[in-house]
Amino acid sequence: MPNSHLHELFTDELRDVLGAERQLLKGLKKMADSASGEELKSAFQEHYSQSEEHINRLKEAFSSIGLSFRSKKCKAMEGLLAEGEEIMDSFEPGKVLDAALVAAAQKIEHYEIASYGCLVTWAKLMEHQEAADLLSQTLEEEKQTDGKLTEIAMSQANVSTE
Repeated sequence: MPNSHLHELFTDELRDVLGAERQLLKGLKKMADSASGEELKSAFQEHYSQSEEHINRLKEAFSSIGLSFRSKKCKAMEGLLAEGEEIMDSFEPGKVLDAALVAAAQKIEHYEIASYGCLVTWAKLMEHQEAADLLSQTLEEEKQTDGKLTEIAMSQANVSTE
C-alpha cells in the first residue's frame, strides 16, 4: 500500500474519532434538553441522528481496510463536552444560553471537520478508496451542520428580538 507509514496514525485517528462520536451522543442529548429555541433543539436532535450514522460509516470504514471496530477515549471531545457542561451550568435558559450552546457546538464541529479532513486525506494517500468515500460523506455532513449552526446563531440565538 502506498504511504504505509501513515497506517498506524490513520488507525489511531479512526479509533479516536469513533470514541468522539460515541461521547458526542451523550452531549448532544444534554444540549438539546438545555436549548430554548426549537430550531436549535431540532438541530441538536438531527446531529444526534447523524452521529449514529457516522458511527455506522466508521464501522464500514474499519471493515473496508480489514480492521476490528474499536474505539478509544477521545480526550479532545471529553474537553469540549466538559466545556459545554460548564456553559449549561453557567447560564439560565434563554437566548444567551442558546448562543453559548451554538458556540460550544461549533467548536465540536470544527474539531470533527479537522479530524475527518485528515482521515480523508490519509485514506486517499493510502488508496483506501472505500474508506475515503465513507469518511468524505461524514466530512460534508459535519460542514453542513456547522453552516446550519451559523444560520441559527445569526438569525435567532445571537440577535435581540426587542
